[in-house]
Amino acid sequence: MSTCAKVSRDLAEPLAGTAATARTWLLVEQPGPWGANALTSSHLDPVLGRALEQAVEGTGVRIALIRRPGRHADCHTVARRHVYAAHTLPGNVWLHHAITSDPEELLKLDFAELGRGLSGTFDATLDGSPHTGDPLALVCTNGKRDRCCALLGRPLAAELAASGVEGAWEVTHLGGHRFSPTLLVLPSGYAYGRAEAHAVKEVLQGVRDGRVVTEGCRGSSAWERPGQAAELAVRAAVGEDGVDAVRVIRTEGQAPHWEVTVAHTDGRLWLVTVTEGPSSPPRAESCGSALGSPARMDVTAVRELSRTGAASLPAR
Repeated sequence: MSTCAKVSRDLAEPLAGTAATARTWLLVEQPGPWGANALTSSHLDPVLGRALEQAVEGTGVRIALIRRPGRHADCHTVARRHVYAAHTLPGNVWLHHAITSDPEELLKLDFAELGRGLSGTFDATLDGSPHTGDPLALVCTNGKRDRCCALLGRPLAAELAASGVEGAWEVTHLGGHRFSPTLLVLPSGYAYGRAEAHAVKEVLQGVRDGRVVTEGCRGSSAWERPGQAAELAVRAAVGEDGVDAVRVIRTEGQAPHWEVTVAHTDGRLWLVTVTEGPSSPPRAESCGSALGSPARMDVTAVRELSRTGAASLPAR
């Protein structure tokens, strides 16, 4: 039986507009096995995991567990854990790092403040500071969510680490199993699907250079899915790869039809029409699930707005 990732690749299912949405990410190191819901089914205290899930609700913060690639000891106790917080909204992109010996300290964080893009609570509570190393390359390897994430994600994470990518981590869940191997890059917040090691290195170099690599990109986690598709369409239409050059400033409408306004730092504006529709033919969203028609985001028009009217650009 074909895996969900192979079927999705064979059908050339579009990647744009499929990234998880989170303006702020909180990453907590937790070695050992991960269950389907890793915060409550790993060696992290499940009471703490449930409390963290409740604490971030409605704040714009998404929590994930991370571990270093490769074989790892099945440790029930961890002396020191790496913790990262990243905000992905253009104009206020940052990545901070801390080390803690007591994960209960995480409950002292002001998650609403983190979701608004303020790092003060993270630094004060955990003695954190700006991350000065390489960008983080987070590869989903949670096989308990879907086997494709383990079969395809773990070899990619291991290859990245073996080739000297210091920011390589395995991560619990990024959504979109059928796009495995899936990747999230921080601090930029852009997600990628069907990732390969050479392409990941190009993406990471782009982050260092202040560029967005759009090939294989699922979108920025800073935006809801219509905005993700709209931003990538504008970048493609005008050839813009500056990481902070464009941003979504307005999304109007509701499924299955949206009008998204995308702005450039030079003052240009675009109105992008995004339509949600079912994927065809039917395919499984996850290995072992029933056949279905996953929603896809299709950009049908990109119009550059000006004081004298609107000039049409081809949708890509």
